[in-house]
Amino acid sequence: MPDSAPSLMATARQPKWIAMLLLALVIATVFVALSAWQFDASRSEHTYDHDTEEAVELTEVYEPVRPIGLDVADRIVNLRGEFVEDTQVMIADRLQDGEDGYWAVAAFRVAGSPDGQVIPVVRGWSENYDDAGPPPQGQLELQGRLLPTEAPGPGPRELPVGVLPTLSVAELINLWGEDSYSGFVVDFSEEAIGASSTLEPVWVGPQPEDSEINWQNLFYAIEWIVFAAFAFYMWWRLVKDDHIRQQEEARLDREWEEQWRAEQLAKLQAARATNTETKDQA
Repeated sequence: MPDSAPSLMATARQPKWIAMLLLALVIATVFVALSAWQFDASRSEHTYDHDTEEAVELTEVYEPVRPIGLDVADRIVNLRGEFVEDTQVMIADRLQDGEDGYWAVAAFRVAGSPDGQVIPVVRGWSENYDDAGPPPQGQLELQGRLLPTEAPGPGPRELPVGVLPTLSVAELINLWGEDSYSGFVVDFSEEAIGASSTLEPVWVGPQPEDSEINWQNLFYAIEWIVFAAFAFYMWWRLVKDDHIRQQEEARLDREWEEQWRAEQLAKLQAARATNTETKDQA
C-alpha cells in the first residue's frame, strides 16, 4: 500500500482527470460561443437596406400621417407643390457654421398627396428671426432630406411671436390647421429660399445609425461566460475532492498499518514473555 497520497497536481495529471479537463474545455468553448452570439444579439444596429443619398419621390415612399420608419427615414426626396401663404415660422437655436440662428419653416402643399396634405419644409437659415423673407410663390420642385418630427418644446416660452423652440409637426398642425405629413424636409435645392431672400442654405448630413443595447441578451451573454468558468471550477473541485479522498485513504492506510504493526509487536512481546516464564519454571 502507498505510504502517502499523490500531490494535488499529480492527481490532476491522472489520465481520468486529463480526460475530464478536455471535456470541460469543450463545454466551456460551447458556452463562450453562445456568449458571443448573445453579445452580438444585444447590440441591435438599425441599418438601412437602401442608399439614403439616392433621391426618390416623396409620394412614392411615404404617406401622410404614417410615422417615419426605417424604410424612409433620412432619405433624400423629391417633391413638387407650392408653399401655403402665412404659414412661415422660425425655429430657434439652430447652428450654422458655429453661429446660432433660426430655421425658416413653412407649410408646403405636396402635389400628388392623397388629400392635399402639407409637409413642413426648412427653407434655410437666418441669423435673425425677422429677416427671412416670405417663401416664394407658385409651383416649385424641391429636393431635400426627409427627417422625423422633433418633440414639442417645453413651456412656458419666452420667445418672440412666430418663433418656436423645436420643429414639432404636431404643434405645427395645430398652428396651421392643415393635415400634414408626420415628418419634415430640409430643402437642399435652394428653390425654397427664393431669389430675394437672405436665407442661407441648410445642409443636414446622413444621420448616424442607431445602436441600442438589448439588456436581456447582454445578461445571457454574461451568464454563458459564468457557465464556462463554472465548467472549469467543477473540474478543479472534483480533482480536489479526489485528492482529499486519496489523502484520507492514505491516512487510514497508515493508521491501519501502524495499528497492525503495534498489534504484531504486542503479540511478539507477549510470546517472548511466555517463553521466558516457561524457561524459568523449568
